Amino acid sequence: MRSLGRLTLGIAAGIVLGAFTLAGGQTPAAKPAANQVPRTADGKPDFSGIWQALNTAAWDLQDHASSYTSFVGMPPGRGVVEGNEIPYKPEALKQKQENFSRRLTEDPAFAKCYLPGVPRATYMPYPFEIIQNPNMVGMRYAFARAVRTVDLAGKSRAWLDGWPDFLMGDSRGKWDGDTLVVDVRKLDERTWFDHAGNHHSADLHVVERYSFIDRDHIQYEATIEDPTVFTRPWKISMPLYRVLDRNAEIFEWDCRFDQESEKYKDAIPK
Repeated sequence: MRSLGRLTLGIAAGIVLGAFTLAGGQTPAAKPAANQVPRTADGKPDFSGIWQALNTAAWDLQDHASSYTSFVGMPPGRGVVEGNEIPYKPEALKQKQENFSRRLTEDPAFAKCYLPGVPRATYMPYPFEIIQNPNMVGMRYAFARAVRTVDLAGKSRAWLDGWPDFLMGDSRGKWDGDTLVVDVRKLDERTWFDHAGNHHSADLHVVERYSFIDRDHIQYEATIEDPTVFTRPWKISMPLYRVLDRNAEIFEWDCRFDQESEKYKDAIPK
């Protein structure tokens, strides 16, 4: 199945590069004053840049203590879930607990290096880049060369019915005032929300919202709905920070945790 994920990634990368090359002639907006929200030539907020979440949500979306049972480890941190509760159905909660017990070898991202999926790609502990033009927003992640595109062209393209689900889903965007709203569907059920084993089914539907706090901070929210796994929709939120390092860029990284994780599989407490 990994070959399908890599093939999808290659196709997506080609789409991103092609789309933004064709849009290269767009007139750039004037440089904003200090702390003024940057905007494109057509007046929309310009999220272009390199961003990173500075939290521990990739390890556990909820409040959690530290764990040193593996080479990956789990740093302590506050949760990002509204109300700190994930409303699992009883059988789905049992699956979550089983996932947690096998997290060192079964976490699709940290143990197997699969593409992290949405929303986890946003709060992996690595930077990602947003590239924007009037018709599309591209997102390129450091982890596992993950790429996705957000189509802003409304109903110009039908949802990809008949196709297999994608590890990074199928994303459509629209503007709600100055907020970018992204509707994500067709998400492969093999991805997890975090290293703690929080999971979903193929019925997952994610609605993301990106809003500027100021020019160097984005407020990120994601509403998660999956009637197969959860009793109701639930929401996560966090700030994203602009990477201001000189000459910052996203490097291509193919992680390789698979073989190393085998050394530690017996270290997880039962």
